[in-house]
Amino acid sequence: MTKNIYKFLLKRYVVITPILLVLVVAQIESYSQLTTSGTFGAAVRLAIPIMLAGLGGLYSEKTGIVNIGLEGMMIMGTWFGAWGGYTFGAWQGVFIGMLGGALFGLIHAIATVSFQVDHIVSGVAINILAVGAARFLNILAFDGIAFASSTASPRIEGEVGKFKLPFLTGGSLNGNETSNILGNLENADIFLISDISGLLVGLTSNISYFTIIALLIVPLSVYVLWRTPIGLQMRSVGEYPSGSESLGVNVYLMKYIGVIISGCLAGLAGAYLVLEGPNVYLQGQTGGRGFIGLASLLFGNYRPFGVLMGAGLFGFADALQLRSEEAIHGLLFAVALFLFVLTINNLSKRNFRGTTGSFITGLFFLIWYLNSTSVPIQFIYFTPHLTTLVVLSFSKQKFRMPKKVGVAYKKGELN
Repeated sequence: MTKNIYKFLLKRYVVITPILLVLVVAQIESYSQLTTSGTFGAAVRLAIPIMLAGLGGLYSEKTGIVNIGLEGMMIMGTWFGAWGGYTFGAWQGVFIGMLGGALFGLIHAIATVSFQVDHIVSGVAINILAVGAARFLNILAFDGIAFASSTASPRIEGEVGKFKLPFLTGGSLNGNETSNILGNLENADIFLISDISGLLVGLTSNISYFTIIALLIVPLSVYVLWRTPIGLQMRSVGEYPSGSESLGVNVYLMKYIGVIISGCLAGLAGAYLVLEGPNVYLQGQTGGRGFIGLASLLFGNYRPFGVLMGAGLFGFADALQLRSEEAIHGLLFAVALFLFVLTINNLSKRNFRGTTGSFITGLFFLIWYLNSTSVPIQFIYFTPHLTTLVVLSFSKQKFRMPKKVGVAYKKGELN
């Protein structure tokens, strides 16, 4: 048992080491904001749409269809979610946002499955089409309505609802306020315990029902894809479609289902951005999160919980935009230490090219840290995208992507 735990931790050092280093650096007073409940709470809210987009990519690619149109499907989710929320109510907006993403998922499926269009070309077309379609629909639907414009919808009334856990984060019980155990531990300033308490407060305080539903999709995806007959068929058509067809599996149908589910989840991510954010649709609201979702899919090695971990990392990087420049300055030190740890690991594996690269990069960050007191605001805004590049560059793992992903399939052919 201990040996298995050791192997698990050794394989996950790329994730675990940065977390431990951030916890250590956060013990310095000026960097304490890195592990507060506010930071973790913001990280959760910012990670959810990335996670949903990544899960959408998972369903599509498991059936063999590359979906780089996730960004466009998210855009349609933002507009349809805003329109549905404004017209019918917040929860109705959630489901209508899903339908908006599913509609563009269907378009992608028709193009790639039925007409054998190159998956990348179709995905790029989806992204371009969604921008224009959302703007056109916004002008058409909200013409003459106060506070609406060609790039923004009117404000949506109502919300999906939030709650606190009684006794743990100060929620109410029978109309009476309860104690805040985790909040008190966070304020006690105890090494590691206060940091973990801050994490738990961020995860459980003022959490929305929408967030809970989104998080439940992760174990549900594990069950559907690996524990149900339809999940087995979806994965089989991504690995060996001709063999699946010989066993009676409707390959086209499974691909359609995978891409439409992918669109639903991307649309749900878009609706989340609207209904858990400013409660209005804004042009450019997705901010490239569909592409970061694809990065979380690669980082998570095509596993739902791996996607969740990747999205959490990118969400934390995104949340740092809300912290002070001085607090984020401590990350330079954490990054330098991580790269030196990576240097030692590469050296032990006799990966001399990787050793040189990680050592020089770590030395750069250390010199930057020692010769500065804050981080430029431009660097902070670029943090999520920089994190994406760094993680994908330094995570040396064998991606277990489906064998026939991106390969066109015609019914009856052998491949």
